Amino acid sequence: MVNKVILLGHVGRDPEIRHMDNNLVKARFSLATNEWWNKDGNRTEHTEWFDVVMWRGLAEVAEKYVRKGSLLYIEGRLRSRSYDDKDGIKRYVTEILADAMNLVGPRPEGGQAAPTQSTPQVASMPPIETTGLDSVPDDLPF
Repeated sequence: MVNKVILLGHVGRDPEIRHMDNNLVKARFSLATNEWWNKDGNRTEHTEWFDVVMWRGLAEVAEKYVRKGSLLYIEGRLRSRSYDDKDGIKRYVTEILADAMNLVGPRPEGGQAAPTQSTPQVASMPPIETTGLDSVPDDLPF
């Protein structure tokens, strides 16, 4: 089974940071993604908002470098949960539990470059050999 989310969007508010027992850190913020299309000659835009949650070292990086308006690349997974609010009404929440983050664009204010430990590692693949493929018979049924 696969539960994978990839987002590129702008942070909607500064992260809420919680420091808990055992030096556990949690960061929570909203992320907006946009899509545009033309309908009947008019440009239409749709913005989708996501709640993003980060833990431990990734949350510490978010605390230092992520601000409202930052452009972020996020990799993570969907997590749904429910809780009872103060009035006893059951509420449902779907969040993005981030596994990796990359700050995109200019450096954050203060001039410090963001660390790269949270950047997803992408291995480069060798080029695929295509020589001689023209002589392979096409055995596809369509």
